[in-house]
Amino acid sequence: MKTIEASITGHKVVSREEWLKERVALLEREKAHTRERDEISRQRRELPWVRVEKEYVFEGPNGKVTLAELFDGRRQLVIYHFMFGPDWQEGCPSCSFVSDHIDGALAHLAARDVTMVMVSRAPLAKIEAFKKRMGWRFKWVSSYGSDFNYDFNVSFRPEQIAAGQALYNYRTTSQVGEEMPGMSVFYKTDDGAIMHTYSAFARGSELQLGTYQVLDMMPKGRNEPPGGNLTDWVRLHDRYDDAEPASCHGHD
Repeated sequence: MKTIEASITGHKVVSREEWLKERVALLEREKAHTRERDEISRQRRELPWVRVEKEYVFEGPNGKVTLAELFDGRRQLVIYHFMFGPDWQEGCPSCSFVSDHIDGALAHLAARDVTMVMVSRAPLAKIEAFKKRMGWRFKWVSSYGSDFNYDFNVSFRPEQIAAGQALYNYRTTSQVGEEMPGMSVFYKTDDGAIMHTYSAFARGSELQLGTYQVLDMMPKGRNEPPGGNLTDWVRLHDRYDDAEPASCHGHD
């Protein structure tokens, strides 16, 4: 914080004309970045697909629901893998930060043939209580007792972690917790087949964080310490008066 404050205090101040010259130069780089992002998005859509052969069943507010039923009549499904372990007392603060951006987008996603659902290994009763506390409306189901989280590389058994054999973000590592965040995208074909089309982990789902897009325009930026991450500062939105941020790995 002190380093950032000092750099702002001693920041260069110029005339409007000089500022405009530098701003226009940066605009060219911003445009190039936008075009590159569009090209990456195009290539993402052209990735090959993998057929989902296993039958996954989740626990939802209205009972058992299959992966196919999570599409809710649409062709495209995006699942956010919300970190909330079976023995945790509340959901992960950084996943909650992501979730705070979701409800307002649901109607717009549905208009473009997309259903978005949260999935966690916590029992449904814990999910429902935490969801009510946070005031969220999106659909959130439990994968407790299912292989879903393990198959999509967002939950890991202790022996996997100890052996350095956890596959997360497309590399084998021991630098993971029992639950990790990510997003997975699926498509349902005309004959009802479910295709896994894309998954992103770690910072791969950052683009949906509107708060970050605003902070990136601010003089202080994200104001995170070097090498820091969301768990250093983000709190559950009803916990910003707490002295310390909650852990993403809180247990009973």
